[in-house]
Amino acid sequence: MLQIRPIIHALRRHKAGAILIGLQIALTLAVVCNALFIISSRIERISRPTGVAESELMYVLNRWVGDPAEFPARQAADLAALRSLPGVADAYATNAMPVSGDAWQSGVRIKPGTDYLGSVAVMFADDHALNTLGVRLSEGRNFRPDEIGSIDENGSPDAPTVMITRALAERLFPGQPATGKIIYLGNVDAKPSTIIGVIDRLQSPGTSVDESGSWNEVVMVPMHLAWSGAMFVIRARPGELHTLLKSAPAALKEISRRRIIAEPDGVSTFTDLRERAYSSDRGLAWMMGGICLVLLGVTAAGIVGLTSFWVGQRRKQIGVRRALGATRRDILTYFLTENALITIGGIVAGVVLAAILNGWMMVTFETARLAVGYVVVGAAVLLVLGQLAVLAPAMRASRVPPVEATRSI
Repeated sequence: MLQIRPIIHALRRHKAGAILIGLQIALTLAVVCNALFIISSRIERISRPTGVAESELMYVLNRWVGDPAEFPARQAADLAALRSLPGVADAYATNAMPVSGDAWQSGVRIKPGTDYLGSVAVMFADDHALNTLGVRLSEGRNFRPDEIGSIDENGSPDAPTVMITRALAERLFPGQPATGKIIYLGNVDAKPSTIIGVIDRLQSPGTSVDESGSWNEVVMVPMHLAWSGAMFVIRARPGELHTLLKSAPAALKEISRRRIIAEPDGVSTFTDLRERAYSSDRGLAWMMGGICLVLLGVTAAGIVGLTSFWVGQRRKQIGVRRALGATRRDILTYFLTENALITIGGIVAGVVLAAILNGWMMVTFETARLAVGYVVVGAAVLLVLGQLAVLAPAMRASRVPPVEATRSI
């Protein structure tokens, strides 16, 4: 305790340098805490389980050309051809699949005429969808072939029967079995839809959803698409996926060339789709990680530079202390303590700055509130980094001999 007072007195005489390093530490802490929070949220988003057999899935984005009245029959013929291909385990047509991008969204109610209970992703499916995706039911049953209807681009998804994900079931009917319950999809005059099955896990098509839980709230509607575009989802048998990437679109073109299969991503594996879907999140995480490393490096360099400068200025004072009996350990402890005081001051200011920065991000970018744990981790990292950075110049100071006391400054 007796050593703190002379250290504080010395810092007052060199307050410009101490303030600059403290501000640098504060800025670094504020940025690093929020950057780590962003990196963590992006990694969490990238790691979300889709619930599907990812390594066995591919898709073909198909758009027919011609008379719209022919599209339903052409879709049925295409599906029959795909399901008969060697190496195909199953296939179905839909508007979207997990992480494929923005899809059909619909308001959901549990009572007619009441307010919407949020918006959910709608995927159109048939009796082959569950087997194709590789998902399982935790309640109820699959669609029957006689339940599959048709929908056009302006149609309503209020089918008589639907399947929903477990996450949506728990939100709409907490603590209750969802099968047999009624929901209302779409407009105010929507017809009732009976839940016949609950899917254990299935991610929504969108990857830019908020942090609530809507990323795994999906409604499967038993309808074939009666419009020009469709996504054919194909599940390959083991070892056949890459062969089907060529044979599946070729088989479709043999049936009819009056179609457009977009390039270059009109035919793709689910693994590649997921890579593309999260490329921006992955890039942001790497960028923020790089910024953190640069800031930490600059801060460490600043501490080393300032302490080295102070050691050079104080060589005679250090020599006097050594001549009066101070050990090398005493000198080392002095500089470590001095740097710790500057670092702690910077950390305190950094905590306030981190809260201000996070508040601005919450308003501007609708991010979540910064968790306290990230501030604690950031503060600990900076404290350790500061002590490691000052260690080398402090050790040089401890080696200053007592004879320096007899030399001129």
